[in-house]
Amino acid sequence: MKAMLAAFVAIAVISVGSNYILQQVGFSTQERASGAAVRLDD
Repeated sequence: MKAMLAAFVAIAVISVGSNYILQQVGFSTQERASGAAVRLDD
């Protein structure tokens, strides 16, 4: 049971951390999939 809870915590930390890092680096879906003619809300 401890291993499963540790795995859930690790998944949460990795997913939140990777989301933050990818947003900072510029690899978000909005920035990668939109062209110059697309208006996106900020």
